[in-house]
Amino acid sequence: MPPISNYTNVSTTTFIVSAVISLVIFIFAIIIWWRIFAKAGYSGALGLLMFVPLANIIVLLVLAFARWPIQKEVALLRQQVAARDPRYSSSPQYPQYPQR
Repeated sequence: MPPISNYTNVSTTTFIVSAVISLVIFIFAIIIWWRIFAKAGYSGALGLLMFVPLANIIVLLVLAFARWPIQKEVALLRQQVAARDPRYSSSPQYPQYPQR
């Protein structure tokens, strides 16, 4: 029968390796959620709420169904351009091709 110290060394090594892998995955998830919220126009720190139970569901619903700040900014810029130049409308138009 192998000595007990070998089992302790193996379990300690396994614990350390799994802890490091878990930490790397956790940091990677933080970066991903931070970038998603930042690209939507929200503070990237809201991504940290994705790790809080129940808050993550609420934040995800807001992200899915609310109008993003970046969309509000684009609409405002389109209105400003349309007010200065009547050739541009407030909504994008598809190109019109001649009928055959």
